[in-house]
Amino acid sequence: MEKSTRDAYGDALLKYGNNENIIVLDADLSVSTQTSKFAKKYPERFINVGCAEQNLIGVASGISVADKDKIVFASTYSIFAMRAWEQIRSMSHDNLNVKLFVSHSGLTNPSDGSSHQCLEDLAIMRIIPNMAVIIPADAIETEKIIENEIKRKGPAYVRLNRTKTPMITEEYYNNNDFKLESIVKLVDGDDLTIISTGTMVYESLEAAKILRINNINPCIINVHTIKPIDKYTIIKAAKETGMILTVEEHSIYGGLGSIIAEILGEEYPVTMKMIGTKDTFGESGEYKELLKKHGLTAENIAKSAKELLDNNKK
Repeated sequence: MEKSTRDAYGDALLKYGNNENIIVLDADLSVSTQTSKFAKKYPERFINVGCAEQNLIGVASGISVADKDKIVFASTYSIFAMRAWEQIRSMSHDNLNVKLFVSHSGLTNPSDGSSHQCLEDLAIMRIIPNMAVIIPADAIETEKIIENEIKRKGPAYVRLNRTKTPMITEEYYNNNDFKLESIVKLVDGDDLTIISTGTMVYESLEAAKILRINNINPCIINVHTIKPIDKYTIIKAAKETGMILTVEEHSIYGGLGSIIAEILGEEYPVTMKMIGTKDTFGESGEYKELLKKHGLTAENIAKSAKELLDNNKK
């Protein structure tokens, strides 16, 4: 079964909508962000601020200041949220209980091209103090994140996708709870560690299947929270396998790969390679074609992992 994380967001808001402290805001994109589901059932707790992203954050912040018990969910496309970075910074400065769930991230809005594709957001959001930065791997993890954010006080930036992706975390969450500052190990392996986030977790799992055919056993780690990040597990994986490959549907500058490199550079340097977009904007095209162009496919992940291993033997 496949489902986009934006669809899971809309369904979860509806599921937990009987909590009268939940307020949902949108910037005139409620059908696309799926907040329209909540709006239809709970119109008295839904506000459409129009095409005004700075105002979206300003109103959300004002509600949170006025009533500390309110849990404010604010939504737009990830690229449009970038317009309100200054307001988001102020929101986080005051440690307000506003949850910014942004949709159509990375290349998952393929047909609309570079104007609607956001490949830089993780870099500029993770540098804001107090801000939690979260990227679910699938619809199951999305609901777990929302459930956790309803309980947790403080600001969050949660990156969602438009494209439907397979459910890959069901087995893990059947036996484990979601924890913000944690990392999910999906596959054990000792040859190298592949660390990925969001849509790339599935591609990494598929890459592992290819590698195992060649007698290479990778450890596959899903980093659903890049801030605050679980440094301990990353360092442990580096010590156990000695090589790290990071994969993200985001620029290699400032995103997941950069974070892992920062941690290991200080704590435990190992051989490392990053897969992501390389100092470029997006463009229009079919989603799978764009992933292939930027090397964000299982085949290229497997190829890069093998090259990393081969180079380390020289």
